[in-house]
Amino acid sequence: MQEFLTSLLGSTQGILAYATVFGILVACGLGVPLPEDISLILGGFLAHKGAASLSGMMAIGFAGILVGDSLIFLAGRRLGSQVGRSPTGFFARIVTPEKRAKVEGLFGLHGQKIVMIARFLPGVRAVTYFTAGSAGMSYGRFIFWDGLAALLSAPFFVWLGFHFGDKLDYAIERMKEGQLVVFGMLAVGGLAAFLWRKRVVAQRGATLKSPVNTGLPTHLLSGVASEGPSAAPSPVFEMAEKASGTEGLRIRE
Repeated sequence: MQEFLTSLLGSTQGILAYATVFGILVACGLGVPLPEDISLILGGFLAHKGAASLSGMMAIGFAGILVGDSLIFLAGRRLGSQVGRSPTGFFARIVTPEKRAKVEGLFGLHGQKIVMIARFLPGVRAVTYFTAGSAGMSYGRFIFWDGLAALLSAPFFVWLGFHFGDKLDYAIERMKEGQLVVFGMLAVGGLAAFLWRKRVVAQRGATLKSPVNTGLPTHLLSGVASEGPSAAPSPVFEMAEKASGTEGLRIRE
């Protein structure tokens, strides 16, 4: 695939170079199995050899990512939740039931931030954005998280291709090593978040199960009379008996 992209982009320049990189990135966003990161590095390589400007290629890379991701998001919004649950149709080859179940689990674990995390997870990127659209996520919130991730990745990979233009294979190898580091960090971060949430839920459950200390005797809370000798009558009741003449009646008897 790297050889195919190199031959496709290697002889382009100017507007054709920008248009080709833009088209490849849009196709990547729609789930076409093309390496997005390598396409950006090759765009930087074109800037290195003078076929395009560095800033222009960074802008094209950023725009191509957002357009491709927005199209797959809007497809999910339009088609709803049926795709990815029955293996039929064009998108069903991209949004398989297995991938969709995995992405829904990631949404449950990370929330809407998974849109940003998916930028660094090739293979589930298109499924994540499709699922975000079908789940009713607002487009503004989607483009915020996706744009934040694209703002980090697109200029960096274009710069990588520009800086190591004379060592293109070296740049691609460094990119792959960097992806492994990112995957490891995301895995560790996801595990830590899962364990933390599990601990918080356990603490809340223990708090709800613990008895409430009101400071009142147990027999008053339960409604059962306490055992042991009965308490002496209150002086208030003795005064009431004397005032009513009960004591005098007893003497006359």
